[in-house]
Amino acid sequence: MQTMKRVNWKTLLPVATLAAATLLMPAAHGEAPAPSSAAAAAATDDAQRAQALLARAVDAYRQQGDGVFAAFNGPVEFVDRELYVWVLGTDGVMLASGGSSAALIGRKVANMRDAFGTPFFYDMLEKAKTSDTGVVQYRWLNRLHHKPERKVTYFHKVGERLLAVGYYIPRASPEQATAMLERAVAALQADPAKAAAAFNDLNGGYIEDDLYVFAVALDDGKFLAHGVSPRLVGTNSYLLTDRNGTPVVRLMVDALRSSDSGELDYAWRNPVTRQIENKHTRFRKVGDTLVAVGYYTR
Repeated sequence: MQTMKRVNWKTLLPVATLAAATLLMPAAHGEAPAPSSAAAAAATDDAQRAQALLARAVDAYRQQGDGVFAAFNGPVEFVDRELYVWVLGTDGVMLASGGSSAALIGRKVANMRDAFGTPFFYDMLEKAKTSDTGVVQYRWLNRLHHKPERKVTYFHKVGERLLAVGYYIPRASPEQATAMLERAVAALQADPAKAAAAFNDLNGGYIEDDLYVFAVALDDGKFLAHGVSPRLVGTNSYLLTDRNGTPVVRLMVDALRSSDSGELDYAWRNPVTRQIENKHTRFRKVGDTLVAVGYYTR
């Protein structure tokens, strides 16, 4: 079977345009945060690849019907790196998959839930009752990282079949990081001790995928909280450097001598991908404490 290369772009769903701007340090408190151009470009590319693969699969299904399922299940023709096609019947039965969900083929999955309890198959089936195209979000096993990650999936209904392609989002957005930072600031202002305990707690509400809070005492540089590595609490943050030798926290503290907020770029380990990646961290001064949240930009 030859690979079909024609893409019907009319079947593509709109891709949200993400603004990009230069990252500065320090940033004046109250300024609108500037999204990372690298993060925006990566997210847009993944979405476009997913939609292009879905469009190609829809074209193939319209020409070949269920006979194309064998190609969807294969490892080559309808696979684009980590992206693959899967098909759900309107009766809730998994019919084809080129990815990890292949183990579900032939089974009724309508009531299946993701790691966070989201009945995403059911949600997709409900949306398909009123629209032939749509988007669902959930958490699914990423075979590259061997752990559940956030996934955005586009679907297109053709007759009694829902064809779908999704992409993973192991990296939080600048907006999510800023929102968590604002919550952390409010928590520190309300009750510093309670906030620090919550920042360190896996169930405290301040650890979401690759996002987490860390807090440092401005008088001696010791960690008060660290969402990913609580063992650092009580240690000297000034001793930490990235792989390029950047004294990360030391620079943040220095920036807060003349401003109540700032931003810094450096290289750090992403707790989701477990790789050293570029990180952009926003930080604030709350009394005698530095509080920060950063996001990764690949």
